[in-house]
Amino acid sequence: MHGNPFNHLSWLKVAPRLATEFTVVATDLRGYGDSEKPPGGPKHINYSFRAMAQDQVEVMAALGFERFYAAGHDRGARVLHRMCLDHPQKVARAAIIDIIPQHYLYNNVTKAWATFSWHWFFNIQPYDLPERMMGADPDWFIKKKLAKTEQGLSFFDPAALADFMRCFRNPETIHAICEDYRAGASIDLEMDEVDMKAGHKIDCPLLLLWGANGGVGRNQNSMEVWPRYASDIRAGKALPSGHYVNEEAPEQTYTELRAFFRDRDLR
Repeated sequence: MHGNPFNHLSWLKVAPRLATEFTVVATDLRGYGDSEKPPGGPKHINYSFRAMAQDQVEVMAALGFERFYAAGHDRGARVLHRMCLDHPQKVARAAIIDIIPQHYLYNNVTKAWATFSWHWFFNIQPYDLPERMMGADPDWFIKKKLAKTEQGLSFFDPAALADFMRCFRNPETIHAICEDYRAGASIDLEMDEVDMKAGHKIDCPLLLLWGANGGVGRNQNSMEVWPRYASDIRAGKALPSGHYVNEEAPEQTYTELRAFFRDRDLR
């Protein structure tokens, strides 16, 4: 599962290689890419990670998979986190890439994180402030947002980047992205609080990957934070990249995912 503001082509450099050994299913998350973009609903619930996780479970069931491995980056990793909690019988193994649980982030806001991840606070502003500002020049905005490092946009596949931009030109996509973040700061956070109070953690085997030079790698300690939210962390590793791990370090991402998913422990 991909992150913001991408679609399934975010996995273009990794998925075809994994597909030589596994059946790979890569979707556009609800609201992103060419997927449907429903109204947000009360408390933005239709863009909650619970709703997005349910989408993925239903897709897999329709394709004949009742139990499966899953990997997610950025927003896709947050969907996977919720999927592991809501559907533990479905997810056999989970690989979470370059996130810290949002429950922790919102309860431990730092200047470094807020500066690097400014869009978290921009996207949650009431409709239609962020929508109008991003939609005024969507190509400029997406290029500016994605060019976070000295590499600029050079590591993105040109065809994939063009498709990300195509999708982002759609005002409905921009609104859906804002609804995703608004849900994250409201209904999703309420669900997280319920899980924390109940001691509910991810209990399937978990792989953590993050970019050594990204916000997670520079500003957080994944192996210290994640045990509060997961009980079976098999490994954690920093890869030579910034935030966009599967685009910047596809070889290393493929190697780590392949090794983790080849372990046929389907407990």
